[in-house]
Amino acid sequence: MSALTEKAAVASGYRAGRTLPLRVELVRQLKRRRTLVMGAILAVLPFVLLIAFAVGGQPGRENGQVTLLDTATASGANFAAVNLFVSAGFLLVIPVALFCGDTVASEAGWSSLRYLLAAPVPRARLLWSKLVVALGLSLAAMILLPLVALAVGTAAYGWGPLQIPTGGALDTTTAAQRLVIVVGYIFLSQLVTAGLAFWLSTKTDAPLGAVGGAVGLTIVGNVLDAVTALGHWRDFLPAHWQFAWADAVQPHLEWSGMIQGTAVSITYALVLFALAFRGFARKDIVS
Repeated sequence: MSALTEKAAVASGYRAGRTLPLRVELVRQLKRRRTLVMGAILAVLPFVLLIAFAVGGQPGRENGQVTLLDTATASGANFAAVNLFVSAGFLLVIPVALFCGDTVASEAGWSSLRYLLAAPVPRARLLWSKLVVALGLSLAAMILLPLVALAVGTAAYGWGPLQIPTGGALDTTTAAQRLVIVVGYIFLSQLVTAGLAFWLSTKTDAPLGAVGGAVGLTIVGNVLDAVTALGHWRDFLPAHWQFAWADAVQPHLEWSGMIQGTAVSITYALVLFALAFRGFARKDIVS
């Protein structure tokens, strides 16, 4: 086919870069029931913890040691930090795996994927739009939890400095900045889960398979990190650095652990995202 024939074959006004705009994909995903349910779960968690502390009383010290959990009722900032602490290891993995693992596989499961590509939406454009929206929703989920927790904690325990378990406190302005760093690091550390879920989403027509696979392998990583016999090999596991953000709620901010954790997560994520785009570009779409 000559260049003139190819040009004539393209519909008038068609621009590949204008297909499946981000705002359209975002609206579609926001209307999904799973998005609303996940948002509701994260918004309710602070109230559940508030009730637990009200029923069980003040958190107690074990073996004379004070942990972040023991300071939960000290201020709204502490309550927000505790909510992140109890959810970072597993709960916040769920929205990342859900939004990134369900996005392409659900289209295939509904048999609508081939119609999107026939629109025609370029495959790279399709994946890019879905990935950006999925990551945006994942970040929104991680922001929603501490915001609600901060509001609930402030209403219940008052506005005040962030009490540090090892002693001392961070003023409210510094505490707010440190919580932003914590949320940012948790998001970056979960990019590997996002990459894994997104790659699996391009390989299967079953959304639960992609989501469950990502969550399952994340759990396996946590189990392997608990095997101390692996020694320094654990440094290559993203799970080994999942709580490195605790260095941000210390009197002196320490970056080394978060930098290493971010480097490991981003490295794995880039490889997985590349595999997703490469595999999807060659995939025979039949659903």
